Amino acid sequence: MREIERKIAIVTGGSSGIGRAIALRFGEGGARVAVLDIAAPAAEDTVRRIEACGAAAIAVPCDVSRQADVERAFQAVGQRLGTPDILVNSAGIAHVGNVEQTSEEDLDRLYAVNVKGVFNCMKAAVPAMKGRGGVILNIASVASTVGIPDRFAYSMTKGAVLTMTYSVARDYVAQGIRCNAIAPGRVHTPFVDGFLAKNYPGREREMFDELSRTQPIGRMGQPEEIAQLALFLCSDAAAFITGSNYAIDGGFVTLKM
Repeated sequence: MREIERKIAIVTGGSSGIGRAIALRFGEGGARVAVLDIAAPAAEDTVRRIEACGAAAIAVPCDVSRQADVERAFQAVGQRLGTPDILVNSAGIAHVGNVEQTSEEDLDRLYAVNVKGVFNCMKAAVPAMKGRGGVILNIASVASTVGIPDRFAYSMTKGAVLTMTYSVARDYVAQGIRCNAIAPGRVHTPFVDGFLAKNYPGREREMFDELSRTQPIGRMGQPEEIAQLALFLCSDAAAFITGSNYAIDGGFVTLKM
């Protein structure tokens, strides 16, 4: 299946987790993929995996929190691959803690990547897409719409991601730009493994099972499952979809409320 063949796709945070899975699936779908990430060696590894599928890909070092860095990265993509048709904003960082346990530095750090980073990338992509069409997909979260314990700063940023999605979708629908969001529940990524190793040494398996049970379906999602939904929403098969937020959460929002 070559759902997005010859499309030029930029995926931020493509060095690991959900971003990497999306970049790989796009390569399998026939896209030419630019992997933007601050972790250059890991981004290069993603590129090698995409190339092994027979697709074209490049790694572009980029700190999405810095607008000048994003502008340089988008220029590099334009010169090496062409004008982007698809942008996936997957780069993000997390924080565990309630409002009392969140410092000003914590809030600023999450805002810089999760909110300003999405803004910077959309600001760079929209002018190139206006008139000719394009797709923007933002990775939000179940935390965008429901209260999650001890995720004060993270929830704040993912709520902003969702409302930015709605705003861009409304402002540019007449310009041929579609903008949607995906709201994953708990997904088994390297962040989860690192969190368990740091906070529950020796009890990783026990806590992994406990966290898995918070999803009504009884397990965590896999990055590849998120990537399948991302592929559909960025393909022409979803041409009638914009301004929407898609939960992919094992029933977390609707079955636990």
